[in-house]
Amino acid sequence: MGGMSTLTAAELTAVYTDLHAHPELAFAEHRTAGIVAERLGAAGFAVHERIGGTGVVGVLANGDGPTVLLRADMDGLPVAERTGLPYASTDTATLPAAHLAAHREEWSGTLQVLFQPAEEVGAGAAAMVDDGLYERVGTPDVVLGQHVMPLPVGTVNLTPGTAMAAADSMRIVLHGKGGHGSSPEGAVDPVLMAAATIQRLQGIVSREVGAREAAVVTVGSVRAGTQANIIPDRAELLVNVRTFDEAVRERVLAAIHRIVDAEAVASGAPRSPEYEQVSTFGPTVNDPGAAARTGAALERTLEARRTTIEAAGGRPAVVALPPLAGSEDVGELATAAGVPLVYWFLGGSDAALFEGFDPLTASMGNLPEAVAPNHSPFFAPVPAPTLELGVDLLVAAAREWLGRQRPA
Repeated sequence: MGGMSTLTAAELTAVYTDLHAHPELAFAEHRTAGIVAERLGAAGFAVHERIGGTGVVGVLANGDGPTVLLRADMDGLPVAERTGLPYASTDTATLPAAHLAAHREEWSGTLQVLFQPAEEVGAGAAAMVDDGLYERVGTPDVVLGQHVMPLPVGTVNLTPGTAMAAADSMRIVLHGKGGHGSSPEGAVDPVLMAAATIQRLQGIVSREVGAREAAVVTVGSVRAGTQANIIPDRAELLVNVRTFDEAVRERVLAAIHRIVDAEAVASGAPRSPEYEQVSTFGPTVNDPGAAARTGAALERTLEARRTTIEAAGGRPAVVALPPLAGSEDVGELATAAGVPLVYWFLGGSDAALFEGFDPLTASMGNLPEAVAPNHSPFFAPVPAPTLELGVDLLVAAAREWLGRQRPA
């Protein structure tokens, strides 16, 4: 199974660095979508473009058998990278697609490779489904996907059951009464209202979420006013919530509304606060049976690449970390189709940086000092052998679910 990719390591890296150097934001992935469509067409796929905006799906029918969907997301974030790399800003899914298209004699069924927009804002999967995704391309029997993570090269994290948290982001506008900074008694200060609200929101997790439960409440942005001597008439908060249990989720969201409304009343606000839902991600839940089946294929692939992995200082391993507080909308694709989801994380960090550190304790908030997490301006996966491993793992997972060609 070694060297499944049909491209050389240099060619793989060239594709990666080109896409990485030209990131595009949610629903604006036009260049990326165009490259994807061109490559899929060249490999023999029927190409469906502009699904849910900029989404692209390639379909390759190859006889009787299951239908397998491989999912990749395309959008980036407005992060100013500080890695010092010449391509500072992974598209491996087109490369497994090319390999599987070139070796159709080895499998049967239908392969769907889906390139999703707007994952970072939690809207792309739903947009594609709502735009008639499965009416256009057919319904899969399983949804598979992978994402790079700050784990040592050669380590794969596949967690059965709940693997990632649900996430809710909202914009809250607090209304005050503007005035001169020298006369606060004639105003209703929304800055003070915001400060009291933020302080109180941090008590939700510590006082309303049980010790055996889990939640995160983050106020990621506060905006109010323009001058030191002017009391503004409004303040805006951006709030993010992460939960793993629906009952906890409902309780935390209700507490946010209760606290914000109460602080507005306590401050004498002239108007009630306004709420806008910015994004919503459901939890990412891996089907246990499908995860076990896929995990076995991933383990065989890593073992076959042991020499390459060890040469990079890593060791082949499939682990199951506790659920991550990060969020994904890939589950929307599986839920809409009513089929199992298997979503895993590929380690892409220099293994030497994990010396003396147990990767099984890793989380985005608990990493070696020299290892940057996803979304950090210093996050920089090592292209080799991460890219080749990523291709091989996706191919192996797809092959596990696709049918086997029978000898003529």
